[in-house]
Amino acid sequence: MSFTFNDIERLFAEKGGRAYSGEPVTQLEHALQSAYLAEQAGAEATLIAAALLHDLGHLINDQGTAENSFTPTLQGVDDQHQRVALPPLRQLFGDAVLQPIRLHVDAKCYLCARGDNVASGADYRAALSPDSLRSLELQGGVFDEAQADRFITQPYAAQAVQVRRWDDQAKIAGQRTPALAHYLALAERVRLE
Repeated sequence: MSFTFNDIERLFAEKGGRAYSGEPVTQLEHALQSAYLAEQAGAEATLIAAALLHDLGHLINDQGTAENSFTPTLQGVDDQHQRVALPPLRQLFGDAVLQPIRLHVDAKCYLCARGDNVASGADYRAALSPDSLRSLELQGGVFDEAQADRFITQPYAAQAVQVRRWDDQAKIAGQRTPALAHYLALAERVRLE
């Protein structure tokens, strides 16, 4: 079955209004804020598309409810969203979009271990929201030194760290951003032909 940009738009229309687990924004607001932060940072279009779509797996692997009240981590569930989105998105994008999406969860485990030029690992972890801390444990926890070394040497790991940083910041209630159509048009420019 083919997956199209219309399917992405439909997912955000049908499920984007749901609360982003434990945060003061919806799934759509979070995606738009992530893409906006990437755009404001002057990121390449592929990385802006990755920032927009990094959590699409939450909408594909539907762990929510109509009441928007279910937080999978409170139930001990890791929805594997970083992996679930890859098969359908592989029909539309190459590795420059897909790999930062695939690696953005591991980037959190890495940042908790090593930090970056913004914060130490301990400071980074201390700034995570309660839901992000719960998901960290479900996703394997803080990397040890060997895991951190392996992670950061992978292709697209540095880009995944950037997506992770935007992901962490994209939780501001009422933040104004361009509309979804703006970012979908940008993503279409970097689609596979």
